[in-house]
Amino acid sequence: MNTKTTPDLLQGVRRVVIKLGSSLVTNDGHGLDGAAIGRWARQAAMLARGTTGQPPRDVVLVSSGAVAEGMQRLGWPVRPRALGQLQAAAAVGQMGLAQVYESTLRKHGVTSAQVLLTHADLADRERYLNARTTLLTLFEHGVVPVINENDTVVNDGIKVGDNDTLAALVANLIEADLLVILTDQLGLFTADPRSDPQAELVQEARAGEPLLERIAGGAGTHIGTGGMLTKVLAAKRAAGSGASTVIAPGREPDVLLRLLGGERIGTLLLATTHKMRARKQWIADHLQLRGAVVADAGAIAKVEHEGKSLLPVGMTAVHGVFSRGDVVAIQDGAGRELARGLANYSSTEARLLCRKPSSQIEALLGYQGEAEMIHRDNLVLTR
Repeated sequence: MNTKTTPDLLQGVRRVVIKLGSSLVTNDGHGLDGAAIGRWARQAAMLARGTTGQPPRDVVLVSSGAVAEGMQRLGWPVRPRALGQLQAAAAVGQMGLAQVYESTLRKHGVTSAQVLLTHADLADRERYLNARTTLLTLFEHGVVPVINENDTVVNDGIKVGDNDTLAALVANLIEADLLVILTDQLGLFTADPRSDPQAELVQEARAGEPLLERIAGGAGTHIGTGGMLTKVLAAKRAAGSGASTVIAPGREPDVLLRLLGGERIGTLLLATTHKMRARKQWIADHLQLRGAVVADAGAIAKVEHEGKSLLPVGMTAVHGVFSRGDVVAIQDGAGRELARGLANYSSTEARLLCRKPSSQIEALLGYQGEAEMIHRDNLVLTR
């Protein structure tokens, strides 16, 4: 199961999602550990600003701790079970959580943003694209988003460990190169090291291997109900979009800087599919086309032979009814499909944009959207 890592694998990461567990950021539940958060914030800021001798990276922090902080502020020694109380604790704790991250990141010269998500936000295509656009725009301005599940409104219970899954979903959302799950353990072991002295650290494996799910198990701490299994499953989910995962000890000195510098720490679970290949394969295999746009000969040549995006000015007609984010076909004048991709505009908007230059989008639609009808990164040739 263990193999040698290519030294440049982690050094080549340009977009990373970092998940911090409750037991780390709350010092095992005794309120937020500002000093510890400050250490991770310093490292995240250095990665984002490119002060590590490497180019700046897009960095996202997915942080647990809102419920635990709320419990501490409300004086509750035991984690409540009632949904209303959990939501109340999350609402109180979210204030402190955001404040600590904002102040510590600002101290190191980086602007932060709070983004609260639910699984529903990521399941709905329109909200999914809105969240993606927001995060990508934040990256353009050097901002480090701090993401948490919007525990104050979820209606299916609040489970710490869900943030492992949320971090994987965020990695899918922004097409991250790497997901780093920081925990209070050294990594994934072949057995529970607390009860089995023969347990060995799994240094490297392929994400999604069935054996990983069999050896991962056991509950987490009294602060969180999740265990190593949620992290293994998160790595499997992240690998679906081409992101590898590292499960590493969060209290290791400068763990993030060392990891992104190529040092082997914890457990590396490799994605077997390149992220762009995984995305384009999904588009190519999409069976439920919502419609089609017809392109002129010039636009077809640019898409098919030059790898360009499809611009509104190159469209001559629109067929079907579709929404932003739906998969649509690109056809020639004879109705033959040459490509398919994700539409940046609905069919109603697309009809208004046909034959129009991108500079007129705002005047026609009332807002300035993307310059492309289908961006080349969201487009795959089918003939």
